[in-house]
Amino acid sequence: MASVAKDMRAAPERHWFRLKRSAPVLVLAAALLVLPLALLTTIPQLIGPMMWDLYIYLDVTNRIASGQIPSVDFFAPVGALGYYLFAGLNRLFPEGHPLLVSAWSLLAVTAPVMAVILTDVQRRSTALAFALVAPFLLYSLLPFNIGSFYPYPGAEGFGIYNRQVCQILYVLSAALVFVKDGRKLCGIVAVSMLALFFTKITGIVAGAILCTMALLAGRLSLRLAAIAAGIFAGVLVVLELSTGIVSAYLADILALLDLNDETLLPRLLRAGSMNIGVSLATAGLCLALLITNLSLVSQTLRRASSHPSVESISALFDLPFVWISAFLLAGLFFESQNTGSQPLIFLFPLLLAVAVDQFRRHGPTARSGVVAVLALAVVLPPALLVVQKASRAAVGMLGTVRLDHQNLRTLGAFKIRPEFAARARLMETMFVENRKAFDQLAAAGEPFSVLLFSDFDFQWAWLENADRAISAVLTLEARKGIRFETVMSIDFVNPFPWLMGRQAPRSIAVGADPTRAVPPPGAAEDEAIRTVDLALMPTCPATPTQTRLLELYAPALLPTHTRMTLTPCYEAFIRNGLVATGARAPD
Repeated sequence: MASVAKDMRAAPERHWFRLKRSAPVLVLAAALLVLPLALLTTIPQLIGPMMWDLYIYLDVTNRIASGQIPSVDFFAPVGALGYYLFAGLNRLFPEGHPLLVSAWSLLAVTAPVMAVILTDVQRRSTALAFALVAPFLLYSLLPFNIGSFYPYPGAEGFGIYNRQVCQILYVLSAALVFVKDGRKLCGIVAVSMLALFFTKITGIVAGAILCTMALLAGRLSLRLAAIAAGIFAGVLVVLELSTGIVSAYLADILALLDLNDETLLPRLLRAGSMNIGVSLATAGLCLALLITNLSLVSQTLRRASSHPSVESISALFDLPFVWISAFLLAGLFFESQNTGSQPLIFLFPLLLAVAVDQFRRHGPTARSGVVAVLALAVVLPPALLVVQKASRAAVGMLGTVRLDHQNLRTLGAFKIRPEFAARARLMETMFVENRKAFDQLAAAGEPFSVLLFSDFDFQWAWLENADRAISAVLTLEARKGIRFETVMSIDFVNPFPWLMGRQAPRSIAVGADPTRAVPPPGAAEDEAIRTVDLALMPTCPATPTQTRLLELYAPALLPTHTRMTLTPCYEAFIRNGLVATGARAPD
């Protein structure tokens, strides 16, 4: 009887122990269960700079719903994964704010991978598992870039693709450093590399550097790497044979490389300067590790030179400062192509492992303290900046006014300080009354301001004028008894088909930056332009983007369409076949 009673007492203790060990995964699961509550209704966001990526997602979502495939049916500057994840989550939660949908949709990929990592790590250390999941949730849930591109607080609807790559690299880094189970590690590498490939091509280059480092250091075996590569290649083959998306995507990347001919070194230097604080702290940490472990480094070098073998070479690459240097190089390479991101967050799992290893080797000594302080200097500033931005945006919502609109659906759920709204109205009047001057400025290749696309009043006015343009189109359709089924935009973004429930023409590029992301129109593009029902062009103010796009599209557009003033801030190009039925330009 005594033994039975003892077993009964021990059972709750074992249950509590298992629950405690599973706490990190449970925290992750709880966060995922709460998120849908924020997507059941449209939570207004504070207007922010450069909201273009958000509009691109809506454009592509509409195209996907109509059967178009990114890269196959239209030029896309990045991979299709983010678009499909956004489209799927937006369909499940149509009332969710697009900014939150875009930020959280990637969790469909990263959260299961992180759960696998946590189940492996928490068996050995619950504290380490918590240390891994906390930054993951911070960067995944708060849709903010680490760099500062504008002085005022607001939502950040740009750099979304780049943030997603950094979050995928985070889980890949955590797996390469901490996961012991070979099968789990193999699966995580395959999934992560596929996700990186189909998110942004530079992301997979950074991921390849991380994996190569792990392979050279003996952390990832050649057999597991080959299996992961086989899975990766197999998925690409299946997708290519079924959709043609892989070759089309690679063709788009080659076209981008042709348009962006700047050499890598200036971009790397720019990335280093933009992330100078983290880069210097990381370099300082590498130097400290080299000095404090000089005897170990010398011993490893002697062994590798006197008795070269796979083990001795792996030991050389397995030195902490070599790992960190390779990860830093991968991060700077990826950031060399970016505006807006969460740069180098994937250093955290590696630095956590290095700091723990130093403590285990040397105990609470000055040597371990120096490494810990320098590691914190790398990982704390980015985390604090994201928290600061989120806090400022939340406080900035106080005393704001909400956008008044009729046609913008969830995209119109933005707020702004009244003084910015007043400035938007004033500047709109200036743009209309002095249009010729601003048109001349745009024709000279200069925007009204170098910060024009970041200015809150410009972003606010852009949404207001898009709403008015849609109202004008609907009024024109009702008056003339016609319907514009296909709608394009002579602008960087084209959310109008999604907003109006219409179709976007095939072949026309999304994210149409004529300086670096719009190849010269070919036969397919010309045919799409000639047959589009309606093309809309904003004019308050004219910018070099619209001026250059109109030059590119003009040979196919102008002979087949009638140009008219739709609103004081929008011009419309209506297909002549529709004009002949009665939709004539007003006098």
